[in-house]
Amino acid sequence: MDFMKRYKKWLKSEYFDEEIRNELKTIKDDEKEIEDRFYKDLEFGTGGMRSKIGAGTNRINKYTIRRATQGFANYIINYFEEKGKKSGVVIAYDNRHKSSEFALEAALVLGANGIKTYLFDSLRPTPELSYAVRKLNASGGIVITASHNPPEYNGYKVYGPDGCQAVPEKAKKIIAEINEIDNYLMAKTISKKEALKKGLLNYIGEDIDSKYIHTLIETLPYIDLAKNDGDKLNIVYTPLHGSAYKLTKRLLKESGFNQLSIVEKQAVFDPNFSTVESPNPEEYSAFEMAIALANGLDSDLIMGTDPDGDRMGVIVKDDQGEYISLNGNQIGTLMADFLLNNAKYPENGVIIKTIVTTEIIKEIAGKYGIKVMDVLTGFKYIGELITKFEEDKNNQFILGFEESNGYLIGDYARDKDAVIACGLTAIMALYYKKKGKTLYQRLIEIYEDYGYYKEDLIAIKREGKEGQVKINNTLKYFRENSLEQIAGKKVMIWKDYKESIKYNLIDDTKKEINLPSSNVLQYKLEDNSLITIRPSGTEPKLKVYFAVNDQSNKKAYHKLQTVKEKFSKEVEKIIDQ
Repeated sequence: MDFMKRYKKWLKSEYFDEEIRNELKTIKDDEKEIEDRFYKDLEFGTGGMRSKIGAGTNRINKYTIRRATQGFANYIINYFEEKGKKSGVVIAYDNRHKSSEFALEAALVLGANGIKTYLFDSLRPTPELSYAVRKLNASGGIVITASHNPPEYNGYKVYGPDGCQAVPEKAKKIIAEINEIDNYLMAKTISKKEALKKGLLNYIGEDIDSKYIHTLIETLPYIDLAKNDGDKLNIVYTPLHGSAYKLTKRLLKESGFNQLSIVEKQAVFDPNFSTVESPNPEEYSAFEMAIALANGLDSDLIMGTDPDGDRMGVIVKDDQGEYISLNGNQIGTLMADFLLNNAKYPENGVIIKTIVTTEIIKEIAGKYGIKVMDVLTGFKYIGELITKFEEDKNNQFILGFEESNGYLIGDYARDKDAVIACGLTAIMALYYKKKGKTLYQRLIEIYEDYGYYKEDLIAIKREGKEGQVKINNTLKYFRENSLEQIAGKKVMIWKDYKESIKYNLIDDTKKEINLPSSNVLQYKLEDNSLITIRPSGTEPKLKVYFAVNDQSNKKAYHKLQTVKEKFSKEVEKIIDQ
């Protein structure tokens, strides 16, 4: 069925409510907009299903939520049978437009299929959902969120019984079930009243919160240091209007950090994120209000969490006393160094990072005899390995992190957790303060020991069907036109993760990559620089990652700027040719 037929079907069918049909009437003369909304069904990427809120098969609305949930319900019934229905599904949501409505829609579809649901009574951070799935021994979980995307977006993420987002093998089965639903009428639903009466809809909240916080406190290292001296660290925290506010504040307070100031205007659950250009803790601009507050208090540490509470950003003072942002790689570097420097881990200890995350971790871990494992982009791959470690007992998980500000210590969950990341960062800042140092000064010491590692990325946005074609064609071009050099440096090794092949251009050999297939290309240059190209799994963007290292800060900075400037121009030219 072509996009115009789909559009007319939605416009005329009385199954779709008046709000949806009225919205569709407003675009009746805009063929390009109709095409973008109806040319395909929403797809699962590295972060699940995510799109702008609106009418259409390629938008997030209650009908696409119902369709996806019916597919998930069929998956649970077919693969877990009666046990899966009784164990149930946990559902959480953030503060975005229609998040609570979409969460209830999902619960009612599951209920109509005889599957018990545990729905959080108000917004909660994504990592608590992962924890709750495990704690309640549920068959799976659903989170309604679009992370730090713009306000007009929302999304839908699915979790397995281990509390981990669906990895490709499981996602394929779920997607196959969803694709079987070619008529939206196939999605069952019941009333909220009936679901409650039958015990199929159950609200959860404070009890899980308390158990979650207790688990985090048990997991954090040096918790006695925080309890005894936490009031000596002055902290500013902003939740950026998101779902981690109450639990992060509670964790820090119960850990002993009593000098805690909140950016009150950003503690309001505002789905428009009206105080920031983007509610992304990776961006310095998101911390303007927090920095203003911190300047007045002479704070030691500023932390912020994103709308669904799985990513954390950090602002610290440099040697001139100016507040600067630490990027995700730097925060993870500090965490790895702190953990390995202050605890004894067995020989089978492992740190897990993604293929686009800083390589300095391998240098640090190597000093302590600790292994580092690389996985594809997406924290679900880290979660998958943690579960494997738990099952085979051959490795002990220490830390998992990705460059996009996602971190996890402990095996209580299978997703990145900004709440515990805030707790760990506060403990690190206090630990170094007692030694007369800042986090920034410790980071420089690490670079002096191991070399200056610098990373950056560009994200080239191309929206709609045409944009998707351009992004795919760019990857195709680089795949079919093997690069011999980048920015004047020879390509030594290039990896095609889609074909699962590593090409060594020095000895003209190739080797299989033992990771799931993914549309990613990576190049290693003669000076050890790394360039990685991949389409975003959650936004209409092509992402290009750059990673370099050198013995001095100045040399590393120059190397990064050179390769970034030259290769970015090449990519921009190819994507629009």
